[in-house]
Amino acid sequence: MSKGLTSRNEDYSQWYNELVAKADMAEHSAVRGCMVIKPYGYAIWENMQAALDKMFKDTGHSNAYFPLFIPKSFFSKEASHVEGFATECAVVTHYRLKNDGNGNIIVDEEAKLEEELIVRPTSETIIWNTYKGWIQSYRDLPLLINQWANVVRWEMRTRLFLRTAEFLWQEGHTAHATSQEAIEETERMLEVYADFAENWMAVPVIRGRKTATERFAGALDTYCIEALMQDGKALQAGTSHFLGQNFAKAFDVKFTNKEGKLDYVWATSWGVSTRLIGALIMAHSDDFGLILPPKLAPIQVVIVPIYRSDEELDKISEVANGLVKQLKLKNISVKFDDRDTQRPGFKFAEYEMKGVPVRLAIGGRDLENGTIEIARRDTREKQTISRENLDTYIGNLLTDIQQSIYNKALKFREESTHEVNSYDEFKHILDEKPGFISAHWDGTPETEKQIKEETKATIRCIPLNNKQEQGKCIVTGKPSTQRVLFARAY
Repeated sequence: MSKGLTSRNEDYSQWYNELVAKADMAEHSAVRGCMVIKPYGYAIWENMQAALDKMFKDTGHSNAYFPLFIPKSFFSKEASHVEGFATECAVVTHYRLKNDGNGNIIVDEEAKLEEELIVRPTSETIIWNTYKGWIQSYRDLPLLINQWANVVRWEMRTRLFLRTAEFLWQEGHTAHATSQEAIEETERMLEVYADFAENWMAVPVIRGRKTATERFAGALDTYCIEALMQDGKALQAGTSHFLGQNFAKAFDVKFTNKEGKLDYVWATSWGVSTRLIGALIMAHSDDFGLILPPKLAPIQVVIVPIYRSDEELDKISEVANGLVKQLKLKNISVKFDDRDTQRPGFKFAEYEMKGVPVRLAIGGRDLENGTIEIARRDTREKQTISRENLDTYIGNLLTDIQQSIYNKALKFREESTHEVNSYDEFKHILDEKPGFISAHWDGTPETEKQIKEETKATIRCIPLNNKQEQGKCIVTGKPSTQRVLFARAY
């Protein structure tokens, strides 16, 4: 392994970039703004996918797939939606290349598309155009569909996992007979995301609503989960949107209700993306590398042999392979690293950088004593224990690590959340103690815009469990009935 990382305290952004590279997760591609997700990074995404996919199916959803290309005319049918994405769209105008006679490949100007195609930034329009043929009666509802896909939003300032021109995600799109059903779906999926973030990613999140300014383009209401990273910046970790009848009206999706009358269906959409990997890195990791929650770690346990001779390695391998079988029977992912090309110290540093939750080391003395050295990644504590019932011990240890990582992140969030009652205090806290700031706001987009322009802080959400209290807006002094959550954000 190469030398260690820049310290988080010294340069958080540099630390993050170095960690993504040194943990072998992703790299920049030849296409500006796009990334290559390397096998280790993709294995984390696969674990996320598997957990979320089960949660979606357990709540009645089915997977489907829709086209990458969307006719430009579809976007003009829902005005606020096209306005929200217009500046981020990649547009396909031609369908053929040709040789110019000098050995250069150029666009064939005669092969112009009759109608330009948009590379999907999100799929509401193509999906609602499709749903028109799928929905006729209340018997066809609810329609609960999810898609795993890639999307393109033409970002100029990019950062691996957090913001790239192309990224991977899932997008749910559902249709319902009543507004109440659609709202319940929106809230249900927000809770699925919160459950995943907290119980799989070990990241505590605030469940809330976005302000009108921050809503998804074309939505009547946007719900979100907000997480706090170790540098005190917030990260939106998932969104769920109540779309009302906007898209149904735009694409004329009607159904015959139980009374025999025609009505427009009610819609939701919801999604999370590979930026969750960025959240995982920034919420937990340290100056020695990744710290992965066991439930999402591609390798939960690694075994490293320490030996002086081939004969000793053979004996250690016999014990190690027995342990591998025991752990696999308990559905624990384990790797025995008996490479003879790298020394144990190199391997220790490598697996520390990659955030493997538990590392086992076996040497000659351990063979004699029936012991093993066990190191946990989150606290970097080491101890030597008996190999007896090791599989049960490690199973319990992984559960403890998962909870400890969550508890640490929750403690950090609680210590980094501040209530303020004046604008001066707001600005001081924002610069001196980054994190969430709970403050009164007068509810106007003008004040929201002023705060954003002057401090770069945004209203992350109006928490769902907000207590109602009388107060005054920190900027205008106008009356307010509740606090909202501000932060600078990714």
